[in-house]
Amino acid sequence: MDHETTPHSIPELESYFSEDYLYFADLVNPPERSDREVEAIWKLLSLGHGNSVLELGCGYGRITNRLAEKGARVTGLDISPSLLKKAEADAAERRVDVEYTRGDMRSLPWRDRFDAAFLWYTTFGYFDEADNERVLHEAAASLRKGGRLLIDQINRFSLLREQSPTYEIVQRDNDLRIDIINNDALTDRRNSERIVVRGGCVRRMRLSIRQYGFSECVRMLRSAGFDSVEAYGQEGEDFTSYGPRLVVVAYK
Repeated sequence: MDHETTPHSIPELESYFSEDYLYFADLVNPPERSDREVEAIWKLLSLGHGNSVLELGCGYGRITNRLAEKGARVTGLDISPSLLKKAEADAAERRVDVEYTRGDMRSLPWRDRFDAAFLWYTTFGYFDEADNERVLHEAAASLRKGGRLLIDQINRFSLLREQSPTYEIVQRDNDLRIDIINNDALTDRRNSERIVVRGGCVRRMRLSIRQYGFSECVRMLRSAGFDSVEAYGQEGEDFTSYGPRLVVVAYK
């Protein structure tokens, strides 16, 4: 069996998070879901009006701009020009001021600046072990003393119930997005091949994400400089072994 261990290159990530990603986005994450998630993030990070917040892998701003509407001072970082352009347009439409920056979460330009930072919607684990840990060290360095870091990811124990591969299909008019997903228990990676059939063209891309358990997160986060780590389930509910999400909050 071939086990996917190759980390993503920046061009691969840009290819995955492209116009095709945006085209199907509102079907996958409708506005009411984004509204609900923002409320959960606000509570989990103990945010208040005027707090400075950094979203790593902010995508097209569906969370970032809503946090700004609630009164946070928000910065969003992403590698995708297409998604950032959409985020900026949405911010202008909502009349909120958000600082959007194109960059790599493994090398951040800020130090001791933010009250809180977060990686939402399985945005952690794109790289190899060393670079994934580097993301956490960079996030920690960007936070002030007392800052909080939130990571939302799939609960890997819930994946034990899945037959592999699984197939996820999203349809918009005559266009399709098909994901073929394999969970590799030997590498703890969730490997997805995406096939987009749109406008008479077929495009293929891949995404591989490392799935971390809570004890691994605690080890890495303490190594990165955080003092304590808490575990929650989906959108801040109590964590359960076979619930769909593991949400981690670390305190610096």
